[in-house]
Amino acid sequence: MGTSSPEMAAALLLVMAALAGVAAGGDIVHQDDEAPKIPGCSNDFVLVKVQTWVNNREDGEFVGVGARFGPTIESKEKHANRTGLLLADPFDCCEPPTQKVAGDVLLVQRGKCKFTKKAKNAEAAGASAIIIINHVHELYKMVCDRNETDLDINIPAVLLPKDAGNDMQQLLKSGKVSVQLYSPDRPLVDTAEVFLWLMAVGTILCASYWSAWSAREAVTEQEKLLKDGHESSLNFEAGGSSGMVDINMTSAILFVVIASCFLIMLYKLMSYWFVELLVVIFCIGGVEGLQTCLVALLSRWFKPAAESFVKVPFFGAVSYLTIAVCPFCVVFAVIWAVYRRMTYAWIGQDILGIALIVTVIQIVRIPNLKVGSVLLSCSFLYDIFWVFISKMWFHESVMIVVARGDKTDEDGVPMLLKIPRMFDPWGGFSIIGFGDILLPGLLIAFALRYDWAAKKTLQSGYFLWSMVAYGSGLMITYVALNLMDGHGQPALLYIVPFTLGTFIALGRKRGELRNLWTRGQPERVCTHMHMQPPPKDTNCDASS
Repeated sequence: MGTSSPEMAAALLLVMAALAGVAAGGDIVHQDDEAPKIPGCSNDFVLVKVQTWVNNREDGEFVGVGARFGPTIESKEKHANRTGLLLADPFDCCEPPTQKVAGDVLLVQRGKCKFTKKAKNAEAAGASAIIIINHVHELYKMVCDRNETDLDINIPAVLLPKDAGNDMQQLLKSGKVSVQLYSPDRPLVDTAEVFLWLMAVGTILCASYWSAWSAREAVTEQEKLLKDGHESSLNFEAGGSSGMVDINMTSAILFVVIASCFLIMLYKLMSYWFVELLVVIFCIGGVEGLQTCLVALLSRWFKPAAESFVKVPFFGAVSYLTIAVCPFCVVFAVIWAVYRRMTYAWIGQDILGIALIVTVIQIVRIPNLKVGSVLLSCSFLYDIFWVFISKMWFHESVMIVVARGDKTDEDGVPMLLKIPRMFDPWGGFSIIGFGDILLPGLLIAFALRYDWAAKKTLQSGYFLWSMVAYGSGLMITYVALNLMDGHGQPALLYIVPFTLGTFIALGRKRGELRNLWTRGQPERVCTHMHMQPPPKDTNCDASS
């Protein structure tokens, strides 16, 4: 409660890294990547809004996906026609409808025949459009067979997910229903992605300076004790800072294996109760992170309260400032958990998430570039595997399914930073996994600690260029996301080569790569050599 537990930090690192790699998730399940465009079947896939009216009163709005065939769907709402909706008979429309439609829109069930056959039957009956209800809750692309030639279809076709289709059937029982189909264009630049980029870069910036400042304070305190002749009270282990966790080679490799097991568990057990459990875990970590950050900030103004301690059962010595701050953090997390489905709940989630990431980067440290390279390289492969290659075994991207919370009623799991797409007519959120900030952040924080220990300037050090590389890699991720029509992207696929590659290239060019790779600390001269001759096997490193 007073100071963050290293064991808790390691556990939180694992949970966050299990969702390391998704920058965003698309709205369509892409099952037809090899389906070619052919004459009469060459439309780009677009999301379609289906606005409904019941007895001339505006009702719900549903989202579907347009077909590869048929005419282009109108993009402007004011130009889209408002027409009546009828239930097809037969319902699957695999046979010509028994009724004349006279310009209305037909609502049909996905059946055993081809999508194109349904559309032809509806058009022959006089329908102005066809809405097909899928048999599952996801959206699939409607394509044509390679050998189809008769594709002269002149009405638009839209596929709705099962739940939306069922709701529309219920509306038809309430009275006369009319619909309007249109597909508004997305903005060229997603402002949510811009703010998410700033949030990720800013989080690493703050966490790195806090980590470097803590390391420098620890070294200063040790040097002060050395000058006073209190060598016996020093701790030369783990970088010289108590309460910190240094990652070693074994844990860097095992971490990815354990994170993969955790991700599979999330995928297999994803349900309402399991998401509730994740929310509880996230709240515990968020309280710990927010409390640690607030105590560190407020201790500058309330120093007596920060330096006065009282014994608390199960927690040991706890400062009065921590006791004062803790209730606020708990209430904040509880309020977010209760109201997390509200429109602006993302603000509370991001505050808790950022505080948690900053705290973990301050506690968990990379001791040298060798460990950092192994950790990021393993995470790089982990990210690619669970976003792309996992489709071969699970028939869907495990990482994206877990991040979006597809098997629950939740809008994704809480271990994400998210910002609503405020100027996007489709709404939704732009998201980034904690691991896409945390894992590169550990390396960048190491860079700043090294720069300060070596007394390097901003330009001659490694921190500035690592930050630029991270920002560039994340920016390329969002560019790729937009070029790939919203397919979820493994952000570490772009971030790791930029960040790690820049660090290694600079170290090699400056002739410091060997020292960065093995020691992770600059060569220093012992300031207490004149006081007492050290033993022959004593090494004076950065912790001295």
